[in-house]
Amino acid sequence: MSEFDASVVAAVTGHMNGDHPEDNLLIARAFGAPDARESTMVGLDGAAGVWRVVDPAGERELRVEWPGGPVSERADIRREIVALYRASCERLGVTPREEHQAAPSGDAAHGASHPHGGGGHPHGGGHPQAADDGSFSGELRRATWGDHGASEHATFMEDVMHGRGTRDDYAAMVAQHYFMYLALEEAAAGFAEDPAYAVFHPAALIRLPALEADLEHLMGADWRERIAPVPAVAAYADRIRAVAAEGWKAGVLAHHYTRYLGDLSGGQMIARVMVQQHEFDAAGVAFYDFTELGDLREFKERYRDALDAVGAGLDSAERQRVVDEVREAYRFNTETFIDLDKARAAAAA
Repeated sequence: MSEFDASVVAAVTGHMNGDHPEDNLLIARAFGAPDARESTMVGLDGAAGVWRVVDPAGERELRVEWPGGPVSERADIRREIVALYRASCERLGVTPREEHQAAPSGDAAHGASHPHGGGGHPHGGGHPQAADDGSFSGELRRATWGDHGASEHATFMEDVMHGRGTRDDYAAMVAQHYFMYLALEEAAAGFAEDPAYAVFHPAALIRLPALEADLEHLMGADWRERIAPVPAVAAYADRIRAVAAEGWKAGVLAHHYTRYLGDLSGGQMIARVMVQQHEFDAAGVAFYDFTELGDLREFKERYRDALDAVGAGLDSAERQRVVDEVREAYRFNTETFIDLDKARAAAAA
């Protein structure tokens, strides 16, 4: 069985959970959890994908083998998720989205289209934009399938998602979020005076007060003296501030999109795992509580519509520049977990 680099696993699961949670649910319902209410992709290897599902019986992991058999290349993962999506549609009587109505094969299966473009609803509805329709949101979704390669293997996030991480591991991750969002929300404040960008950052989305409350709960009143950014996060925050200082709002949006849509999707499962593992109530996982936003699916659809509106005003060179910045954001996130893994290992030595 082939094992993929942790950066590959993080990129694939992060994208699926951040942009296409509805497709995760479709796959779960078709392949072993017909009454699933939630489904989050938490891992993969050469033989299968792994989802954590919630249904009336509780919470469990669901392993779904790749339809085409074992894989060993990153591009093959995309092909197999396409195949899983199409097989799920067939089993459930759902019409596949237009870009997946033909069987994937050859270069077409490895090309630019994301296997779950459009964030289709598990019952065949969902966001009207498809990944290959020329929309800006589609371009950004495809960017998350790019090469986020890191040569080192990191298990930090995998341990957190599988309930193997400690309370201290979770606190360390929350601390890094604090430094990320300190920079990001300073930068996003520059959206306020521009109607085209203000829509992305309503007051209900602000995370810093929740992070501060979580850190006090996890580490005590002196938490500010006990935390420091890992190198990747220090560089990440510097990058966000540099983009903001340049006045490049579309660049800030690239980082905003990468972080917040992940929090609104896969982050919800992290909160559930932490509540179950560490018996938190609201304190400790306030960061993931977006109740004030209302329906999260509707908010994410409005967000993507606003992305498309921004993209329509950018020329091709500027759109590509934003896509490249999204890739940078993903690289910083991957390297953050590698650094957290290193710090954990050093503390244990």
